[in-house]
Amino acid sequence: MKKLLSVVIIAVLSMSMLLTGCGENSGSDSNSGEKVLNFGCQMYSDGVVNSVLDENAGWNAMRYGITEALFKFNDKMEVEPWLADSYTVNDEHTEWVITLKKGIKFSDGDLLTPSKVKATFDYLKKNGPSGSAKPEKYLEFEAQVTADDDANTITIVTSKPYANLAGQLAHPTMAIIDVEHTKNFDNGVIGTGPYMIEKFKGVGVGYTMVKNPNYREDVPYDKVNIMFMGDASAKTMALQSGQVDLVENITNVSDIKEFQKNKDFTVDIASGVRCGFSWMNFKGILENKTLRQAILMGIDNDTICKSKTIGGLYTPGFSVLPSTLNYGYDKLKNPYEYNPEKAKKILDDAGIVDTNGDGIREIDGKNIELRYVSYENRLLNDFSNAHIQYLAEIGIGCKADYGSSDDQWSKLAAGEYDFNNNNWTTVGTGDPFAYMANWATDSTYCSYSNPAYDKLYNKLKGEMNPKKRADLIFQMQQILVDDAVAIIDGYYNSSMIYSKKVGQAHIHTADYYWLTTEIKPAS
Repeated sequence: MKKLLSVVIIAVLSMSMLLTGCGENSGSDSNSGEKVLNFGCQMYSDGVVNSVLDENAGWNAMRYGITEALFKFNDKMEVEPWLADSYTVNDEHTEWVITLKKGIKFSDGDLLTPSKVKATFDYLKKNGPSGSAKPEKYLEFEAQVTADDDANTITIVTSKPYANLAGQLAHPTMAIIDVEHTKNFDNGVIGTGPYMIEKFKGVGVGYTMVKNPNYREDVPYDKVNIMFMGDASAKTMALQSGQVDLVENITNVSDIKEFQKNKDFTVDIASGVRCGFSWMNFKGILENKTLRQAILMGIDNDTICKSKTIGGLYTPGFSVLPSTLNYGYDKLKNPYEYNPEKAKKILDDAGIVDTNGDGIREIDGKNIELRYVSYENRLLNDFSNAHIQYLAEIGIGCKADYGSSDDQWSKLAAGEYDFNNNNWTTVGTGDPFAYMANWATDSTYCSYSNPAYDKLYNKLKGEMNPKKRADLIFQMQQILVDDAVAIIDGYYNSSMIYSKKVGQAHIHTADYYWLTTEIKPAS
């Protein structure tokens, strides 16, 4: 309880510091005519905006309106040109010629050219291996990239076919930056987006953003105060009090319902393509398949998703891909439906028993004490708490290790966990190919390895036929279900909530796009 109070106090103090330090009013400043937006949002990776450092840092840069990519997704998750104007691809899907839009400039005034695009990809190739963003998931490092500034084209020749390279290049990790003039890749990358950083106010505090004077369209706000608020209650209080005008992803169900009833606020919800899931670390005690199977049978996923604290924000499920996607969810078979008595029996039969009567089962003479890494976002800690309680009922000990999103990422990358709870966009490249790489031997974070899965994954890389790709993805899902690779929280719906000071805002299905020119002040 003390920790929760501390988090709330810190969040409120951070808001007060921002408001006092900036001195701006929301909407239009009556003295200067300056249009200002106060935006409360979750902090990821200490607020860093370097695409290569880790996946979240790249998302930050795009979400804050700093960077853009060659392509983007509409709300049907269809790929559309963004910085690109058009592209052509050969029959083998190994040579892509991308024509850029003309006249686009970076926020420093430099023209976007094919050479600048190539410099970005070269930077990702050189620096990617040191971070956890893994840009090679989206464009292989073996690809040959050629820039023709006179023709305004980029040519990408790959060693293997890509069914959807445009979608791969739409991922935030692949956003285009002015590598030559970016001096601080942590908190000052130069992009082509509508906003740019004026000041980083510190970890846990936020940014002051200003309009990009070289942007190709009208930018609605002169200034945006990004205020980091990890706690959903802090977001609610700040929005209700008028300290912020806009927030993303309030996760208290009762608060969302109250905002929906209140005519002074608008709630915009995107259809869910996110999956909340806990990795299970195969490099450790969870290498034991019987233990993993019992864990899944010991957790009542449906009841958790329908609880008062979570109900409506997550749809229950058992696969790593949401049931709303067209990858055969209804045909999948779940061998680990909730059955605590069966979970206890398979543990007993495997000799995983409690010999000293302390309520915790043992393996090799030691109590099972699993380490559960999680963080406060999208109700992840709520799920983790519930999982820990369910596991205790079947004799499996588990301790919470909760921190920031940065803690979660670093421990995931280092393999320092038994469970690691997080929430991923599943079709972040237009289909699940990059997401399914999370369980391929060469690119997994959890030391999972299955030759049958790898064979299907490698076949998926080169398969161009949509129906055949869907069938491969279906088969891959069933292997992961059978192998009990993860605890599935459920499938999440994203949201934005805003006051009457904002005339329009929208949360996208691919929630790479937060601070966009679609967000406008009330007239």
